[in-house]
Amino acid sequence: MSRPTQQILALNAFEPGSAKGLPDDVRALVERRKASFGPASVLFYKEPLHVVEASGTFLYAADGKRYLDLYNNVPSVGHCHPKVVEAIAHQAARLNCHTRYLFDGLHEYAERLLSHFPASLSNVAFTCTGSESNDLALRMARVSTGNPGVIVTETAYHGNTTAVTEISPSSYKKGAPPAYVETIPAPDPAHYGADVSTGFAQAVKKAMTALESRGHRLGAFVADSIFSSDGVYADPPGFLKAAIDLVQKNGALFIADEVQPGFARTGTAMWGFARHGVVPDMVTMGKPMGNGFPMGGVVTRPDLLSRFCDEFGYFNTFGGNPVASAAGLAVLDVIAEEGLMENALAVGAHLMSRLKDLGTLCPQLGKVRGSGLYIGLDIVDRNDPANPSPATATDLINGLRERQILIGAAGPFGHVLKVRPPLCLTINDADHFVDTLDRVLGDRPAS
Repeated sequence: MSRPTQQILALNAFEPGSAKGLPDDVRALVERRKASFGPASVLFYKEPLHVVEASGTFLYAADGKRYLDLYNNVPSVGHCHPKVVEAIAHQAARLNCHTRYLFDGLHEYAERLLSHFPASLSNVAFTCTGSESNDLALRMARVSTGNPGVIVTETAYHGNTTAVTEISPSSYKKGAPPAYVETIPAPDPAHYGADVSTGFAQAVKKAMTALESRGHRLGAFVADSIFSSDGVYADPPGFLKAAIDLVQKNGALFIADEVQPGFARTGTAMWGFARHGVVPDMVTMGKPMGNGFPMGGVVTRPDLLSRFCDEFGYFNTFGGNPVASAAGLAVLDVIAEEGLMENALAVGAHLMSRLKDLGTLCPQLGKVRGSGLYIGLDIVDRNDPANPSPATATDLINGLRERQILIGAAGPFGHVLKVRPPLCLTINDADHFVDTLDRVLGDRPAS
């Protein structure tokens, strides 16, 4: 029996009709939000969280409780990191304007950022969000190749503009992406067998043929190299190379969406694509680059950017503004000074090991996947490990929230616990999560 997939905003969502029984302050805010935002309001958990401040890996609620945050990758170097806060405040008090004036911070940041990329990727265009970045990258790909066709994975998410919503299958409640978009299964051995590299490349080739049959030649393959919305697929390192070689050999471009796996999160390199030994044609980034301050960017080859600018005048009024540049520089400093890439590798490896050990005792825990501090944990039917259990995942997420740990869901059915904390997560934090997950599992009745 086929299982229905879930739209991305339905994963772990609060049901607006269930406000009764909530604490008075939470219920009042839910009602205010509903009145102002209407159906665009999206909240997490059976009981939404009323937060008032944050620091490091913790969020603090209005009732005084402290919550370990395993969900928020946007404050990449830690909530309200003092160095980032000071940089933002100092620059905001001195100068903030558009980027058609010259100021030192923007150029210093651009040069520092580009130093972390392969030499061929030597130009950057700044934006304010990851959605804008992916939108611009798509436009550049279409101008450069003359082809509109796009390949993405079946549960991909790449942003909120019209163009990137159309290449985000997980955003659709009804209907499906347009004819110029072809989807392929995530790089899961369940789809491709032991040789994921060959199987995934063959799926890309088949998708190219399908696009051409509809009159759309491939212009771009767009992928988040940790495949986060699909349920987190990181291994084996290098499996993407065969597919990317095929795409580029056929004159199309690889757009690496690094909004989620970028900035040291995978633990072995600054960018997720580096684990696969590939060089993208474009790399897109979003708010983690400024620890949550609204900023984004597209790093690309000069020939691609020049070709686009020959056709269109491009500017972004506040992309790369002085405050954004200050935030971005501070983030790069903190990653280096606090060894956050190394921390992601060490703490992530410890956490994955402990989750695998717990899985030998708890039949509801399935496969553990990931790299660094981006981890996916399958939640399955205890009597049939091949069968995803989104209901159990929802119970676990809310059970953890009751015990002051915040975590999210991913995957086509919402059955994958998605672990993507700030990069300053400690071994003690990781152990606290696994020990608490063990207790929550123990509270569940045998079924």
